[in-house]
Amino acid sequence: MSKTIKVLVVDDSALVRQTLTDILASDPDIEVIGSASDPYAAVKRMETQAPDVITLDIEMPRMDGLTFLRKIMTQHPIPVVICSTLTESGSETTLRAMEYGAVDIILKPKLGTRQFLEESRIRVIDAVKAAARAKIKKMAPAGPMKVTPKLSADAVLPGPTGKAMFQTTERVVAVGASTGGTEALREFLEAMPQDCPGIVIVQHMPEQFTAAFAKRLDGICRITVKEAADGDTILRGQALIAPGNRHMLLKRSGARYYVEVKDGPLVRRHRPSVDVLFRSAARYAGKNAVGVIMTGMGDDGAAGMLEMHETGAYTIAQDEATCVVFGMPQEAIKLGGADKIMPLGAIAFEVVRYCSH
Repeated sequence: MSKTIKVLVVDDSALVRQTLTDILASDPDIEVIGSASDPYAAVKRMETQAPDVITLDIEMPRMDGLTFLRKIMTQHPIPVVICSTLTESGSETTLRAMEYGAVDIILKPKLGTRQFLEESRIRVIDAVKAAARAKIKKMAPAGPMKVTPKLSADAVLPGPTGKAMFQTTERVVAVGASTGGTEALREFLEAMPQDCPGIVIVQHMPEQFTAAFAKRLDGICRITVKEAADGDTILRGQALIAPGNRHMLLKRSGARYYVEVKDGPLVRRHRPSVDVLFRSAARYAGKNAVGVIMTGMGDDGAAGMLEMHETGAYTIAQDEATCVVFGMPQEAIKLGGADKIMPLGAIAFEVVRYCSH
């Protein structure tokens, strides 16, 4: 990062405030300038120093997080990362937070195994860094710890065999996204016709969030959208979204494509990982696949898209102008894995056009 990222932590739990402060302070690129127990205390703190990023709880006294988020985004936009417990009943609320302009959403770190705490640290720090780079638009009123190695898709699936997949009449579309991806995917899927090719999606998001996200998209799109379950067949007119905290792989049995949902280590610091999905598409679909990489921080999906490209798949990267964060598409382009670079609004049409020939 070019400068230290100043973060304000807003949460009514003193334990959570301290935990988040300790996690963020472990990264030399981040400075926690303060914490607040509710939005009123946060505003008072911001009068003395403006943060670059705010981490925000939703359920708080005096003013709820959604109301505060709305005020921020309609008055003085600042990148906000929602930090929530994400229960089944509350997932729709956190989804609404994304609509109100939150850059990302993460699970509150909780006491647990060392692996859970370390993975929480990675997720929180990456979310804050992505938020600091995000393009935020004003909305209309209404001591460093040891760096965890970045694993590649080798940790979950061997590389492509190099053998060309035999051609079938069915195409399959593999999509990867992260920061800003919830709205990008909404626009992409809303534009899909009812008879579009089967779609498999990895969007970096926590557990208990993907089911509500899929349900919301299913209600507004012409196609069927659902959270993927292990063994689901990939069908025309349907999009499968990888469950939070589980890897999703595309598999093939004869002419039938299906998904495998499985556990595994973080790959490119994520689970689910776009690289894992894209590698499986390269391995099992080859030239029958289309790969799309959208807005997001980091490089997850870049190596996998190159593997798809090298096995004959048609690959598309979202352009910088329409990305919230031009990280993942940029890395894919740098590696030479993208056949085409396009604005978000044109990608669905291009996918349908290509698959119809």
